[in-house]
Amino acid sequence: MALKRKLKKHYDLICVGGGIMSANLALISKILKPDLNILILERLDKVAQESSAAWNNAGTGHSALCELNYCPENENGVDISKAISICKQFEISKQFWSYLLNKNLIKDPKTFINPVNHHSWVQGKDNADYLEKRYNVMKEHFMFDSIEFTRDHEEMAKWFPLIMGNRDIDENLAASRMGRGAEMNFGSLTEQLFHILKTEYNTPVYCNMEVKDIDPDTDLDWTVEVKDVLTNNTQQLEADHVFIGAGGYSLLLLQKVEIEEKEGYGGFPVSGQWLVCKNKDIINQHNAKVYSKAGPNDPPMSTPHLDTRYIDGKRELLFGPFAGFSPKFLKEGSNLDLFKSIKLDNISPLLGAFWKNLPLTKYLVEQVSMSFEDRMNDLRKFVKDAKNKDWEIIHAGQRVQIIKEDEYTGGELQFGTEVISSKDGSITCLLGASPGASTATYIMLNVLEKAFPEIINSKRGKEIMHKMIPFWNEELTKELFNEQLEKSKAALQL
Repeated sequence: MALKRKLKKHYDLICVGGGIMSANLALISKILKPDLNILILERLDKVAQESSAAWNNAGTGHSALCELNYCPENENGVDISKAISICKQFEISKQFWSYLLNKNLIKDPKTFINPVNHHSWVQGKDNADYLEKRYNVMKEHFMFDSIEFTRDHEEMAKWFPLIMGNRDIDENLAASRMGRGAEMNFGSLTEQLFHILKTEYNTPVYCNMEVKDIDPDTDLDWTVEVKDVLTNNTQQLEADHVFIGAGGYSLLLLQKVEIEEKEGYGGFPVSGQWLVCKNKDIINQHNAKVYSKAGPNDPPMSTPHLDTRYIDGKRELLFGPFAGFSPKFLKEGSNLDLFKSIKLDNISPLLGAFWKNLPLTKYLVEQVSMSFEDRMNDLRKFVKDAKNKDWEIIHAGQRVQIIKEDEYTGGELQFGTEVISSKDGSITCLLGASPGASTATYIMLNVLEKAFPEIINSKRGKEIMHKMIPFWNEELTKELFNEQLEKSKAALQL
């Protein structure tokens, strides 16, 4: 018989969700102000079981080194402004992890981060020309000045021999490479961050605890209704601040919160699958992350890539992602999630986004209807002689893309992440998906500035922040970037 778990009545901060976002927010908050009273609630029986879990995401340290969707081409050429922003944000994450390692709070970086070169690889003259333009722009910026580019088949064969096997010499190919790429196990990292919170800061995660509702209280606090899924007991808790970081389920909770900032937001759920190699000899032939270019009408989430992964000490090889559709907002969610999310205030944005994104609908229909052989044929664009017996399908995590109001089309489907906040910053909610985990530290520092400006901007807070995140609130120069890059490289054994 499960025992009733009695929680305290009042907290400075309640974090909803046991993923990497809550782990970052809670730990940074406790480092800056150890006496903060923080509660972390997770619906499942363990942390890091949804989007943060290793098999549920790409494991790429998203730093814009290889992801071509961060560098769109327009009439003025290739725009790398988003790549610069994403790269800086990932370096901020690396600085935080380095700080924890230098404080001996994390013992072994190899448990969550490993060096794997990041490559972009394209087929066809137009794509090859684009990649060369991107290279020429990126090499002029100090963040990317170590980038390499080639159209030479022999050079590419040195970079990723598995992909270049049995290639026709006349194939028009091009590739770029960045040697400082990282492969991530965000599940392991999340578990370690929560372990630090429990052992060093007396802040455990309460699992099997589902947040059912969040309401404003009369004295400006928030009342959080929590259900113990083991006993069905319900408790009413109070919090000065609430952070909703529950993956796809965040939207459903946000819609229950009485703040005007939530109006007009909807979500579009997308599931995913990977082809995973079962043949160790093939796995050992590839030690790279190789991203290609999405089709002309395909969404950014469709960018195909062949990735070396390190999961629980074992080297793996994945190809994908293949998108699918499920009305669930979490992998362990309900088939009613999408329907529950449809409200009067978001019907117009949902319809507008649907009509504006008909190619996405077409793409998803095609993806859902793909057979195993169809998926293998996609893989054979990367690995020419791939054999069915060497690969199997596994299901990845569930993502909910943001839909928001747009004055011209009624609704816009937005890729990436967004923090929704009340005017006073007392309640914040993270919506969206990739590159969330890679940039979690940066995102949560922005949440801290909204929720606890008096902590992060205090004299003590600024002193700690300067040591912990040297990029924070600093003008980023070539000298500062390279200095901190080397420090992170040493601490993280990259």
